[in-house]
Amino acid sequence: MRKVTAVAGSAVFLVVAPGVVAGLVPWWLTRWRMGAAYPVPVRVTGAVATGAGAAALLGAFAQFAVQGRGTRAPPAPTEQLVVRGLYRHVRNPMYLAVLAVITGQAVLLGRPVLVGYAAGVGAAFIAFVYGYEQPTLARRYGAQYEAYRRAVPGWWPRLRPARTAPPP
Repeated sequence: MRKVTAVAGSAVFLVVAPGVVAGLVPWWLTRWRMGAAYPVPVRVTGAVATGAGAAALLGAFAQFAVQGRGTRAPPAPTEQLVVRGLYRHVRNPMYLAVLAVITGQAVLLGRPVLVGYAAGVGAAFIAFVYGYEQPTLARRYGAQYEAYRRAVPGWWPRLRPARTAPPP
Protein backbone atom coordinates (compact mmCIF):
# COMPACT_ATOMS: atom_id res chain seq x y z
CA MET A 1 0.00 0.00 0.00
CA ARG A 2 1.33 3.47 -0.84
CA LYS A 3 2.09 5.72 2.11
CA VAL A 4 -0.41 8.35 0.95
CA THR A 5 -3.15 5.72 0.83
CA ALA A 6 -2.07 4.30 4.19
CA VAL A 7 -2.11 7.75 5.81
CA ALA A 8 -5.54 8.59 4.35
CA GLY A 9 -6.96 5.21 5.39
CA SER A 10 -5.51 5.54 8.87
CA ALA A 11 -7.00 9.03 9.26
CA VAL A 12 -10.45 7.78 8.27
CA PHE A 13 -10.23 4.79 10.61
CA LEU A 14 -8.98 7.04 13.43
CA VAL A 15 -12.09 9.19 13.17
CA VAL A 16 -14.47 6.26 12.73
CA ALA A 17 -13.22 3.89 15.45
CA PRO A 18 -11.28 5.62 18.26
CA GLY A 19 -13.03 8.89 17.48
CA VAL A 20 -16.38 7.32 18.23
CA VAL A 21 -15.22 5.14 21.15
CA ALA A 22 -13.11 7.77 22.94
CA GLY A 23 -14.85 10.94 21.78
CA LEU A 24 -18.44 10.62 20.63
CA VAL A 25 -19.68 8.02 23.12
CA PRO A 26 -18.16 9.81 26.15
CA TRP A 27 -19.79 12.99 24.91
CA TRP A 28 -23.16 11.20 24.58
CA LEU A 29 -22.78 9.87 28.12
CA THR A 30 -21.75 13.16 29.72
CA ARG A 31 -22.24 16.01 27.23
CA TRP A 32 -18.80 16.81 28.67
CA ARG A 33 -20.43 18.49 31.65
CA MET A 34 -18.62 18.54 34.96
CA GLY A 35 -19.84 16.06 37.56
CA ALA A 36 -18.30 15.53 40.97
CA ALA A 37 -16.16 18.41 42.17
CA TYR A 38 -12.77 16.73 42.25
CA PRO A 39 -9.84 18.83 43.50
CA VAL A 40 -7.90 20.72 40.84
CA PRO A 41 -4.81 18.44 40.97
CA VAL A 42 -7.06 15.43 40.30
CA ARG A 43 -8.69 17.17 37.34
CA VAL A 44 -5.26 18.16 36.00
CA THR A 45 -4.25 14.49 36.22
CA GLY A 46 -7.32 13.63 34.14
CA ALA A 47 -6.42 16.26 31.56
CA VAL A 48 -2.85 14.97 31.36
CA ALA A 49 -4.05 11.38 30.92
CA THR A 50 -6.48 12.46 28.20
CA GLY A 51 -3.81 14.44 26.37
CA ALA A 52 -1.14 11.76 26.72
CA GLY A 53 -3.55 9.10 25.51
CA ALA A 54 -4.54 11.20 22.50
CA ALA A 55 -0.89 11.89 21.64
CA ALA A 56 0.05 8.20 21.95
CA LEU A 57 -2.93 7.23 19.80
CA LEU A 58 -2.01 9.69 17.05
CA GLY A 59 1.62 8.59 17.13
CA ALA A 60 0.71 4.91 16.91
CA PHE A 61 -1.67 5.52 14.01
CA ALA A 62 1.03 7.47 12.17
CA GLN A 63 3.49 4.66 12.76
CA PHE A 64 1.07 2.11 11.29
CA ALA A 65 0.76 4.23 8.15
CA VAL A 66 4.42 5.15 7.72
CA GLN A 67 6.34 2.13 9.05
CA GLY A 68 3.75 -0.57 8.41
CA ARG A 69 2.36 0.90 5.17
CA GLY A 70 -1.18 0.04 6.14
CA THR A 71 -3.94 0.89 8.55
CA ARG A 72 -5.30 -0.32 11.86
CA ALA A 73 -8.48 -1.40 10.09
CA PRO A 74 -8.68 -5.18 9.58
CA PRO A 75 -9.65 -4.83 5.87
CA ALA A 76 -6.43 -2.85 5.12
CA PRO A 77 -3.73 -4.27 7.44
CA THR A 78 -0.11 -3.27 7.50
CA GLU A 79 2.36 -4.83 5.09
CA GLN A 80 4.98 -5.07 7.83
CA LEU A 81 4.75 -5.85 11.51
CA VAL A 82 5.06 -2.57 13.43
CA VAL A 83 7.68 -3.02 16.17
CA ARG A 84 9.18 0.45 16.73
CA GLY A 85 8.30 3.42 18.90
CA LEU A 86 5.65 2.64 21.51
CA TYR A 87 5.46 -0.88 20.13
CA ARG A 88 8.85 -1.60 21.72
CA HIS A 89 7.28 -1.00 25.14
CA VAL A 90 3.87 -2.68 24.76
CA ARG A 91 2.10 -4.61 22.01
CA ASN A 92 -1.23 -2.81 22.36
CA PRO A 93 -0.49 0.91 22.74
CA MET A 94 -3.54 2.02 20.75
CA TYR A 95 -5.97 0.19 23.00
CA LEU A 96 -4.23 1.51 26.10
CA ALA A 97 -4.24 5.03 24.65
CA VAL A 98 -8.00 4.89 24.02
CA LEU A 99 -8.54 3.69 27.59
CA ALA A 100 -6.33 6.54 28.88
CA VAL A 101 -8.43 9.06 26.94
CA ILE A 102 -11.70 7.68 28.34
CA THR A 103 -10.42 7.31 31.90
CA GLY A 104 -8.78 10.73 31.74
CA GLN A 105 -12.10 12.25 30.75
CA ALA A 106 -13.78 10.45 33.67
CA VAL A 107 -11.32 12.02 36.10
CA LEU A 108 -11.25 15.43 34.42
CA LEU A 109 -15.04 15.70 34.31
CA GLY A 110 -15.71 13.90 37.59
CA ARG A 111 -18.02 11.44 35.79
CA PRO A 112 -17.84 7.86 37.16
CA VAL A 113 -20.07 6.62 34.34
CA LEU A 114 -17.01 6.89 32.10
CA VAL A 115 -15.04 4.57 34.38
CA GLY A 116 -17.70 1.90 33.85
CA TYR A 117 -17.68 2.60 30.14
CA ALA A 118 -13.87 2.29 30.07
CA ALA A 119 -14.12 -1.09 31.81
CA GLY A 120 -16.57 -2.31 29.15
CA VAL A 121 -14.38 -0.99 26.34
CA GLY A 122 -11.34 -2.63 27.93
CA ALA A 123 -13.14 -5.98 28.11
CA ALA A 124 -14.10 -5.67 24.43
CA PHE A 125 -10.48 -4.83 23.51
CA ILE A 126 -9.17 -7.87 25.39
CA ALA A 127 -11.71 -10.18 23.74
CA PHE A 128 -10.82 -8.79 20.30
CA VAL A 129 -7.07 -9.11 20.86
CA TYR A 130 -7.21 -12.71 22.10
CA GLY A 131 -10.03 -13.87 19.85
CA TYR A 132 -9.03 -12.24 16.56
CA GLU A 133 -5.95 -10.07 16.51
CA GLN A 134 -3.28 -12.35 17.99
CA PRO A 135 -4.27 -15.40 15.90
CA THR A 136 -4.44 -13.24 12.76
CA LEU A 137 -1.02 -11.67 13.39
CA ALA A 138 0.48 -15.09 14.12
CA ARG A 139 -0.82 -16.40 10.77
CA ARG A 140 0.25 -13.30 8.85
CA TYR A 141 3.73 -12.75 10.32
CA GLY A 142 4.58 -16.20 11.74
CA ALA A 143 7.87 -16.50 13.61
CA GLN A 144 8.47 -12.74 13.49
CA TYR A 145 5.26 -12.09 15.47
CA GLU A 146 5.95 -14.92 17.91
CA ALA A 147 9.42 -13.47 18.64
CA TYR A 148 7.89 -10.03 19.11
CA ARG A 149 5.19 -11.47 21.36
CA ARG A 150 7.84 -13.10 23.57
CA ALA A 151 9.93 -9.89 23.75
CA VAL A 152 7.21 -7.29 24.39
CA PRO A 153 4.37 -7.45 26.94
CA GLY A 154 0.81 -7.16 25.68
CA TRP A 155 -0.86 -4.91 28.24
CA TRP A 156 1.56 -3.66 30.89
CA PRO A 157 4.11 -1.31 29.25
CA ARG A 158 7.72 -1.85 30.16
CA LEU A 159 9.73 1.27 30.92
CA ARG A 160 12.75 0.11 28.96
CA PRO A 161 12.03 -0.75 25.35
CA ALA A 162 12.61 -4.28 24.17
CA ARG A 163 16.27 -4.66 23.24
CA THR A 164 15.81 -7.04 20.41
CA ALA A 165 12.70 -6.29 18.46
CA PRO A 166 12.35 -8.52 15.41
CA PRO A 167 13.31 -6.90 12.11
CA PRO A 168 10.44 -5.21 10.25
